[in-house]
Amino acid sequence: MSLSIIACIGKNNELGKNNDLVFHFKEDMKFFRETTRGHAVIMGRNTWRSIGSKPLPGRKNYVLTHQESELFTGAIAINNLKEFIKKNEDSEEEIFVIGGAKVYEQFLPFAKNLYLTEVDKTAEATVFFPKFKKENYRKQVIRSVEENQTNFKIIKYSKKGK
Repeated sequence: MSLSIIACIGKNNELGKNNDLVFHFKEDMKFFRETTRGHAVIMGRNTWRSIGSKPLPGRKNYVLTHQESELFTGAIAINNLKEFIKKNEDSEEEIFVIGGAKVYEQFLPFAKNLYLTEVDKTAEATVFFPKFKKENYRKQVIRSVEENQTNFKIIKYSKKGK
């Protein structure tokens, strides 16, 4: 299994506020759809609720939760992160972690790739992407975009080493 993280963040790692993203760009959403379609996605309960409590089409949907009895129509509940990783470690599948902040933080040590849309501005936020050491990753700029008078870059960070 290859774990990847995908997110859109501001200059100060801003992610969201009031259970919504702080940045909304057509080009970023298009990249998200193209990149994750046909792959499994993992999200937390709040992210599941923020997308309407329904699975993202064209993807296998997982929801990380501590509530063992909680059901997610169209998605599979994950109750134990380490057990999930161990069970899927021999799989060839690329799985994308799509949020929220706590889920990113839990999966960050296991992720091989980070696909980050880095927005060249700040926003008021209550939820932030976890800090990581960029020097431990190879950086590849996939796209530079200007949309709605805002510049952003879609960047792939690949973990160095293994």
